[in-house]
Amino acid sequence: MRVRVLGAGIVGLVVADELVRRGHSVEVVDPAPVSGASFAAAGMLSPAAEVWWGEEEVLRLGFDSLEQWPALAERCGVRLDTGGTLLVGHDAGDLQEVARQADLLARLGREVVPLEPRALREREPALGRVAGGVLLPGEGSVDPRAVSAALLHALADRVVPAPTSPCEVSVVATGSALPEPWSSLVRGVRGEVLRLRGDDAPRGVVRGWVAGEPIYLVPRGDGRVVVGATTEEHAGGPVVTAGGVVRLLAGARTLWPAADRAEFVEATARDRPATPDGLPLVGPSGVDGVLLAAGHHRHGVLLAPLTAQLVADHLEHGLVDPALDPRRFAAHDHPTPVEPSPSGDVPQ
Repeated sequence: MRVRVLGAGIVGLVVADELVRRGHSVEVVDPAPVSGASFAAAGMLSPAAEVWWGEEEVLRLGFDSLEQWPALAERCGVRLDTGGTLLVGHDAGDLQEVARQADLLARLGREVVPLEPRALREREPALGRVAGGVLLPGEGSVDPRAVSAALLHALADRVVPAPTSPCEVSVVATGSALPEPWSSLVRGVRGEVLRLRGDDAPRGVVRGWVAGEPIYLVPRGDGRVVVGATTEEHAGGPVVTAGGVVRLLAGARTLWPAADRAEFVEATARDRPATPDGLPLVGPSGVDGVLLAAGHHRHGVLLAPLTAQLVADHLEHGLVDPALDPRRFAAHDHPTPVEPSPSGDVPQ
């Protein structure tokens, strides 16, 4: 089929790559590839660490997609960390948050390995003082920027700033800014992320709570560490705030004392695309010839391979995952087809 993918973030690029691998003719339209949430994302592949009460569906989807990441990383030639996630609490109150997460995962039948402070420090020598924590085996991280760069190279001249040929199907993968009539199905939730570089970086992903504030550290394996992330509902554009930087640095310095000596490389803010029920929109839009692949919120990197599989399976076999079917919302009673503007502008 002739398919046009609108949006060249990591979701759009992985969808395009999967469709090309299956023999479809694909054009990716985006005047500014990988400039949205994919540019800021830390790249955690952590379904167990992300799940919360009432969001159990995220766990199923996350582990289904995690199984596909080794093959995707190999095709892209990028490093994949699967050493597990350390979930830690700085003090007794923070440790209660860890315990609640561990209890939920145990109820859902997922493996959780409790670790005392000494065992945590033996596993992660860069770790500061903590009251305790758990290991979530099999989780890890990948560098979304490296994955996106590899996919842009692989797709080459298929990525264009404006449409160049007719298509039979459009896949809308424009993140937190969907065109009409679907714009009401997502909202932007701002996240601020820091990038540091130090000589004593953590070995693996560390997530936790410090004085009740969530924090994560994601090492890249070369001294760089991604620190995040704030979450804020807001009306304006995504900007880096002084308060966000202070909160992130305070949490990072507590869990990773060597952050005091680290080089401050970058601060980034982007909108995560959130839906009313916290689940992505993947499948038929309600308009003939238009599919959605959007609304992934915190899970865009993790769920990119599964999203690509679902999009391709729908095009070829009509399959839809009911939990992700965009038609579950009645936000548009009389939708009209979407077309890119003559300039090729794609909301990001």
